[in-house]
Amino acid sequence: MIGRSYGLGAAVLDRAKTIAKWSAIALVTVAALFFLAAWIGSSIGRNGDWTEPVAADERTVEILVGSNGIHTEIAMPLVTREKDWRTTFPVTDIRANTRPYTHVAVSWGEREFFLETPEWSDLSVSTVAGAMTGGEAVLHVAHYVRPAPSDDYRVLRLSADEYRALTEAVESQLVSAEARETIPGYSWHDVFYSAHGTYHIGNTCNQWTSDQLAAAGVNVGIWTPLPGGVMKWVPDAP
Repeated sequence: MIGRSYGLGAAVLDRAKTIAKWSAIALVTVAALFFLAAWIGSSIGRNGDWTEPVAADERTVEILVGSNGIHTEIAMPLVTREKDWRTTFPVTDIRANTRPYTHVAVSWGEREFFLETPEWSDLSVSTVAGAMTGGEAVLHVAHYVRPAPSDDYRVLRLSADEYRALTEAVESQLVSAEARETIPGYSWHDVFYSAHGTYHIGNTCNQWTSDQLAAAGVNVGIWTPLPGGVMKWVPDAP
């Protein structure tokens, strides 16, 4: 009887090991396929005939496209002929509201994922799992004073018409003022607003960034779930 019980226990253990092994293989395979698809999708351009306008030939507006390694954002001048963001994103919505801000940086994402993952070190399995199944969207708006270009914060020049199209696309993501919730940001210079859309694995914060740029006519990847897929379309600073 003891030998038989031992044999059954060993068989159950072997079966559990086999299931764990194949589960691990399946997870690695799915992850590999996702990254491969992301690389392929981000390498296929849209608006392929677009070229960056030359400031000497027409009126242009300089924006910046930035990445912190997990989220991407679009930084735009606070005030231009085409758009005054002060009426859309009042400085009174942030804590440090007396500084001479020059730009607003906007990004989009799932509420819990965005609020809880300012950096990769804050990422958790439960947060990712919740975001991948879809969730309430928010816009993250940060106010900056003369943001400096860098490898992770790259300048992109748009024509006046392209920039106007970009601002209209971004502003259309906000819910109506009556229904809009204002949520404290990570720090003293940023804030979250409730927004339209549903976040999921096919529509990430980085996909949103490239979609807004595409709405302005910029040549970007067709599917960019990861930040690198966005940034590889924006030239490095010379």
